[in-house]
Amino acid sequence: MAQKYEVKQMEQAKPNPFENALEQLRLAAEYLKLDEGLHQILAHPKRQLTVSLPVKMDNGKTQVFTGYRVQYNDARGPFKGGIRYHPGVTLDEVKALSAWMTWKTSVANIPYGGAKGGIICDPKHMSLGENERLTRRYAAAITPIIGPYKDIPAPDVYTNGQTMTWIMDTYNTLTGVVSPAVITGKPISLGGSLGRDKATGRGAVFCTVEAAKVNKVDLKKATFAVEGYGNAGSFYAQILQTYGAKMMAASDSKGAIMSKTPIDADKLIAYKEKTGSVVGYPGSEPISGKELLQMDVDILAPSALENTILPDIAKGIKAKIIAECANGPTTPEADKVLHKNNVFMIPDILANSGGVIVSYLEWVQNLERISWTEAEVNGMLEKKITSAFYDVHDASQKYNVDNRTAAMIVAVARVADAVKTLGTFP
Repeated sequence: MAQKYEVKQMEQAKPNPFENALEQLRLAAEYLKLDEGLHQILAHPKRQLTVSLPVKMDNGKTQVFTGYRVQYNDARGPFKGGIRYHPGVTLDEVKALSAWMTWKTSVANIPYGGAKGGIICDPKHMSLGENERLTRRYAAAITPIIGPYKDIPAPDVYTNGQTMTWIMDTYNTLTGVVSPAVITGKPISLGGSLGRDKATGRGAVFCTVEAAKVNKVDLKKATFAVEGYGNAGSFYAQILQTYGAKMMAASDSKGAIMSKTPIDADKLIAYKEKTGSVVGYPGSEPISGKELLQMDVDILAPSALENTILPDIAKGIKAKIIAECANGPTTPEADKVLHKNNVFMIPDILANSGGVIVSYLEWVQNLERISWTEAEVNGMLEKKITSAFYDVHDASQKYNVDNRTAAMIVAVARVADAVKTLGTFP
C-alpha cells in the first residue's frame, strides 16, 4: 500500500516543495551576498534517514510503511521539527519542511535548528492499535538520532499528543532514561506545556494583529476566511474573532463552505467534531476551494498543506492580508503575483512559528523541571513572535523586498553567521 501512495503522489503535478525552499534560500543568499560555499552548506540537509516499517495490521497481515526523518541544520541548536502522517508524504516534502523549520526557529530567534519527519500512510483508515504499532516502530527506528539535546520531534499533520506520548515511551524504554524533553506537544499530565494546543493559531493571530496595525485594517470590522479548519486554522479563527473579526468561509479536506452572515468559530468547531467536517454547517452554502481562496475578505488564512496558492489562484486573491498558518502554502511564482498586487503576506516561517516557540518553552520547562501558567506562556509567546514580526517588517523596509524574502533574509543571516563562526570540521 505504501507503494501505491508513492505513485499517487508522483502523479500530482504540483511544484516540488524542496525546489521552492531552495529558490527562497537563493533569493535571500543574493541579498546577503553569501559566499557560495556557505550557500551550498545551507542548501543541503545534514542528514536524511529513510526507514522501512513492518507493521502487523488488525487483519493479521504485515504491511511495510516508509518513514523519513530529515535533520537539516543544527548550527544554532538541536534539530527541531514535527512528524506528519499522510498518504502524500515524500522525501522532498520532508526535506523542504526541515529547511523551513530551520528558518522558522531562526526567525523566531530560539536556540534550535530544523528537522522534519513523516510516514507515508493514511491514518484516517487505520485503527488506534495500528497507529500505535506504526508509531512505536518508527520511534524505535529514529531513536538513535533523536534526544533532548540532539533532535526533539513534535506533532504535525495527523499526529497529536498521543502520538508523541508513544514516541516518548518507546524512546524511554529503549534508552532506559526518562526523558520528557525528547518530545514536545505532549499531554499536560506527561510534561506538556499549557497553551501548546492553541499556540500555532494564537501566534498567527498575534502576527495578524500587528499586520492590521501596519496596514490600517480595523479588526473590529474585518472579515476573514480559513482554508483548512484543522488544529491551527480552527484555533486561529477562534482567537481572531475575539478581536472582533468575522469569519465568512472555512474548509477542510471534505469541502468548503461560506456564509452571508458571520460564522461562529466555536460553533463550527463543535459541528466539525460532531460530523467530521465543516460541510453542511447550518446556514452555510458549499463553495469550491478556489472560491474560498479568492473571496472578498480582508484576511485569508491558508492552514492546510503546501502548494495551495499557485499563480492562477494568486491573481484572483482579494484579501489584504494573508497569514500562512500552514507550511509552504504559497509557491515562489505566486509570491511574485501577490507582492505585485500589494497583498501583505505574513510568511509561514513567521506566521506559524507560535507552535515551535511554545514547543521551545515546553522543552525548557522539561529540562528545568519547572512549570509556567498558561498566561505566562501566552505572554512569552506574544513577546517573542511580535519581536520577530518587526524584525521581518524592518528587513522588508531596509531591503525593499516582500515579507517572505525579508523573513528569509533575517533567518538565513542568523544561521549563516552560526555556520561561519563554527567553521567546517575537520
